Amino acid sequence: MTHDLTVGKPQTVLWKFCLPLFGSVIFQQIYNIADSLVVGKFIGENALAAVGNSYEITLIFIAFAFGCNMGCSVVVSRLFGAREYRDMKTAVYTACIASALVCILLMLAGIAGADFLLRLIRTPEEVFADSKIYLDIYAWGLPFVFFYNIAAGIFSALGDSKTPFYFLMVSSLSNVAVDIWFVKGLGMGVAGVAWATFLCQGISCLLAMAVVFRRLAAIKTGEKPRLFSVALLRQISAIAVPSILQQSSISMGNIIIQGIINGFGAPVMAGYSAAVKLNNLIITSFTTLGNGVSNYTAQNLGANLPGRVRQGFGAGVKLVWMLSLPLFLLYFFKGNWVLQLFMDSPTELAMQTGMNFLRILSPFYFVISAKLVADGILRGAGKMNLFMFATFTDLILRVLLAFCFSKTGLGATGIWCAWPVGWCTSAFLSIRFYRQGSWN
Repeated sequence: MTHDLTVGKPQTVLWKFCLPLFGSVIFQQIYNIADSLVVGKFIGENALAAVGNSYEITLIFIAFAFGCNMGCSVVVSRLFGAREYRDMKTAVYTACIASALVCILLMLAGIAGADFLLRLIRTPEEVFADSKIYLDIYAWGLPFVFFYNIAAGIFSALGDSKTPFYFLMVSSLSNVAVDIWFVKGLGMGVAGVAWATFLCQGISCLLAMAVVFRRLAAIKTGEKPRLFSVALLRQISAIAVPSILQQSSISMGNIIIQGIINGFGAPVMAGYSAAVKLNNLIITSFTTLGNGVSNYTAQNLGANLPGRVRQGFGAGVKLVWMLSLPLFLLYFFKGNWVLQLFMDSPTELAMQTGMNFLRILSPFYFVISAKLVADGILRGAGKMNLFMFATFTDLILRVLLAFCFSKTGLGATGIWCAWPVGWCTSAFLSIRFYRQGSWN
């Protein structure tokens, strides 16, 4: 099933397209949240700290998968909007081939460099062994991460946000059950949650790719599409490379911040691990909605309908603010409830750390969500330089201020205060760049 995002009332079209994306990203995050929840409840605080510690490194790998997703998705969206179906299929094949090569290199780097990366972020000895086990297994499953992201990007480019939602719903819920079975039933420890994720992501990836190629086969073209195009690779790379740089730089920044946090000990690491998973669930949800705005923008610009882009921005901001309000209220006032899902008999310091983090960041979800909608339009329009400038400003401010504030009497709390400064500054830049676009 494909859906043309260039037809219909912009708000209705965008909301119908983006809401399944929101559901998809929630289930996508359940993979990592389930890992933390199961190890925190059935193994202990050190195991929770180990999974959270490894998670920051896995975000580098995810950054590359996300970049390949965006490069493929934006180009395919534009070609689909312009009704250039032969080139659209060639773009898909080209993205798959290029992504496979990138994935192989990352697998080798992840398997060979796990020790170095964990030492780099000052991983405490009491959680080092479990962190390495989790990271090693995750690296072997990278092909599933990559090609599922490619498949999801193609579905979105074709205006179909429901199919990936169904895949993720089933595989994520299965992952929770397999996590518990492997850890509690089979006593596999941290390795159990890693293998459960490997298994469920693998099945989801294979099914998604099978449906993608079946969907493409149903779209008729006058001539047989080529398997690879250097010209289309350049177009994909023009979106993918900046997206990879942006996401991997953010991940590197998070690793640096994780290194600062690790100096405060395992209880602070555990509290941060639980809270940052909850925060990442929200930020990733907003980012995914921004990706939907990118697909909407690319299709409409491909069809030469720039006026719909402006209307899409207003509709996107309304949507993310409607989602921000209940999430802010939950985290700010009842954050202790959700934090306790991750920790069995947590120490007072761990719980206090998690609550401070959520209460400082959650009021600013309205700011960062509007920025990510503006980013979606900039990315969909190919304005990658402006997009990257705003994002790197956020990253640099957060890393520098986290280091400086942590040296004050605020301690670890000072690290959390760096987030709102970076978010507000970069939001101002992204929205300003959006307002300067030709669609206005």
